[in-house]
Amino acid sequence: MTVPAALPPGLAVRPATFDDASAVCALLNEIDVLEIGRADTDLDDIQADLKHPELDLEHDSWLLFDDGRLIAYGLLWDESGGERIDAEYYTLPDRPLASEYLLDLMEARCAELAAANGADRAVVHLELGITPTLDLRVMRGRGWTPVRRYNAMVRPLSTAADRLPEPPPGVTLRSCLDEADRRRAHALIQDAFTEHFDFHPRTYEQWLDDIDAEHADWSLMWIAHVEGVGDAAVLHTRNNRASMAWIGHIGVLRQARGRGLGSYLLRHAFGHYADLGRDRIGLGVDTGNSSGALALYERHGMTRDYAVQTWELIRPVVR
Repeated sequence: MTVPAALPPGLAVRPATFDDASAVCALLNEIDVLEIGRADTDLDDIQADLKHPELDLEHDSWLLFDDGRLIAYGLLWDESGGERIDAEYYTLPDRPLASEYLLDLMEARCAELAAANGADRAVVHLELGITPTLDLRVMRGRGWTPVRRYNAMVRPLSTAADRLPEPPPGVTLRSCLDEADRRRAHALIQDAFTEHFDFHPRTYEQWLDDIDAEHADWSLMWIAHVEGVGDAAVLHTRNNRASMAWIGHIGVLRQARGRGLGSYLLRHAFGHYADLGRDRIGLGVDTGNSSGALALYERHGMTRDYAVQTWELIRPVVR
């Protein structure tokens, strides 16, 4: 594995631990303010990442300090079991030497993980804001290229405008309050999103870890049953974000599309969270999604809050 011979002067690097969650959250919120104008990272999300059982913190996480101040954070996820590795990287601006050093470490580790999976190359994906604190000239100079764009969509909520909708004819909705329905929701998500960009199949147990099921409110996940079709759609939401309610998934099986289920589930989320007193709701959407999801959300009054791009690096494996 090729890494820099020495740290740039004044810098120190070590793996993250669960006890670093508050410091990482503070760093990401500092970066949020610079990139989107407000702090938007919640401590719960950082803690969920750092305790994920599939994450090897010792080898796949990095904290970079400049004279004792945390200035950058990196994390790797190997969910594909093959060549695809997901990376997270956050840095304060104007630290080109620090950025290059930490990217060297992360890219080398990605190649190592891909090799361990038996792949001939590492295909690494990293999401960055459209105007990130990381200098994009550094990324392009290292061979990274943008391959996909996602929008974070938001909409205001009010009890006057957002009432719970009546379901379409033949459709019933139920919360995932028992184990059987939670397993069914997982299966629906796996089926509905299998053709989506960057989708990785996940077992039920892996999915529970992914959504931090220990703290999940299962009353905020619903399954739509369609007469003559069966369970055909799933709505997965969260109410633990400080800035807004959040829709994690709206998934409709291919054989049930064209019946208005997506619109119904979206309006159900609006009405439910308005009743809970939330004044804002958001979700993320792949702008290249061929299902028309972006247009659906726009028709229902959602607008872009900010955008991120997926950057890709292809790195050969050296054995």
